[in-house]
Amino acid sequence: MLNQVTFFFNGEEYFTNKKITLTDLLGYFDYHSSIFVLEYNNFICHKNKWEEIQIQKNDKIEVITIVGGG
Repeated sequence: MLNQVTFFFNGEEYFTNKKITLTDLLGYFDYHSSIFVLEYNNFICHKNKWEEIQIQKNDKIEVITIVGGG
């Protein structure tokens, strides 16, 4: 039986059968810029933790970007 994990990234539902970290996920979606904040399960997640945190069932991950205006 597969150990499928369901998680939510930027409001969309995704599935994986692999153990992936937040860093893996951001790389897959090509987020290489340093001009964003990552929200993990409704809390701001510091960048130095991204490599340690593995995606778990029903995790909610949101990329918050900074937008300028005037």
